[in-house]
Amino acid sequence: MVLELFRLDGRVALVTGGNRGIGAALASGLSAAGATVAVVSRSKPESGFTWFPADLADVDADTLVDQVTGTFGRLDVLVNNAGIIRRADAVDTTDRDWDAVIGVDLDAVFRLCRAAGKVMLAQGRGSIINVASMLSFQGGIRVPAYAAAKHGVVGLTKALANEWAAGGVNVNAIAPGYIATDNTVALRADAQRNAAIVERIPAGRWGVPEDLAGTAVFLASEAARYLHGAVIPVDGGWLAR
Repeated sequence: MVLELFRLDGRVALVTGGNRGIGAALASGLSAAGATVAVVSRSKPESGFTWFPADLADVDADTLVDQVTGTFGRLDVLVNNAGIIRRADAVDTTDRDWDAVIGVDLDAVFRLCRAAGKVMLAQGRGSIINVASMLSFQGGIRVPAYAAAKHGVVGLTKALANEWAAGGVNVNAIAPGYIATDNTVALRADAQRNAAIVERIPAGRWGVPEDLAGTAVFLASEAARYLHGAVIPVDGGWLAR
């Protein structure tokens, strides 16, 4: 039956930033579909998933992946979700903030893809899901480093898909729209900005992290086995407006 293609039984998934927000929702969705889930984060998740503590600003990706495969014997799914954002006018953006955002949101993504890719190519199968953004397609306001990093995530996703598709490794991305998380508290607290955002979203509301879980399960599953280099917006219709 076609629904069986979406099952993830026997697969091991690693989710970065999986202790809260979008990452926690994706981890829970993958687990509900049958995957064994490990979480990478600075603070311990409340979910009970196996925790690998790490700061992605200074992560040794090869060592981390070795720890995961040493624990579970394999790695089938990598979800690069962890990210940070710094809001400031471009002329006021410091080198320190620029480097911090690019380091976590792009550099760490590549290094984890590279480390996981080696394992998955050796297995002949694997799925990498990068969390991009609708700012992978737009410039945003007062987030130059974040927009640059998320544009880079899309380019990286396509580049790796080109190299690894023939080896059985699917590399795709999810591009969330406006999602109610810790990173968007300031926007939601600004009554005028919040109203303008909701007015443009055809769905008429902010998304919640759980809105992304089904897409992640699909991309991690056999149902997406012929999908390579895709970037799927989950944005309530924002980009279509």
